[in-house]
Amino acid sequence: MQNNKMKILFTLIIVSISGYLCYRFSLNVNPNPDRTVGQKLDSLNGVYIYYNGGIRHTDGRNLTPDGYNLGLKYQCVEFVKRYYYEFYRHKMPDTYGNAKDFFDATIADGKLNPKRNLLQFTHPSLSCPKVGDLLIFDGHAGNPYGHVAIVSAVNKNNIEIIQQNPGPFASSRVNADLKQKDGKCEIDHSGILGWLRMK
Repeated sequence: MQNNKMKILFTLIIVSISGYLCYRFSLNVNPNPDRTVGQKLDSLNGVYIYYNGGIRHTDGRNLTPDGYNLGLKYQCVEFVKRYYYEFYRHKMPDTYGNAKDFFDATIADGKLNPKRNLLQFTHPSLSCPKVGDLLIFDGHAGNPYGHVAIVSAVNKNNIEIIQQNPGPFASSRVNADLKQKDGKCEIDHSGILGWLRMK
């Protein structure tokens, strides 16, 4: 009886370890046979979104000709910084950090985030998101680095975001409901820290 329990326990440990290793491996490889890493998927104002493969895959650091760090290809941060650089000619004073690090919880709603040189709004906020704002998501168990996207459309009850590296089978564009609650704008989506905006 004791021998059978040990065999079951050993099998469960091996299966768990194997599952975890397969999961970690899948984060770095391209599981989607219909797409290739670096493939153009979408664009906003002429700035392209590229396919990344596994969500943790990186293909080197992307630097502008003048040496400004855009981030790791083709992560979410790389797209939003490339968009702000190309479309707004904006350079962030702090060129490093994960997506969730774009948001500074010590900064009050509507005040300047000096590391990004952008206005920062908390979620919920007195100011509703606008087209071009960076939407910042907190990290979670499956992705401790967070996520960042750009607000590509806004109407009274809904926003659309455009994003790079949402996952190998996910869409580059997502919609979320926009609500007014206690005089503040709230996006009906979990994990949102807030949004950043050009001054």
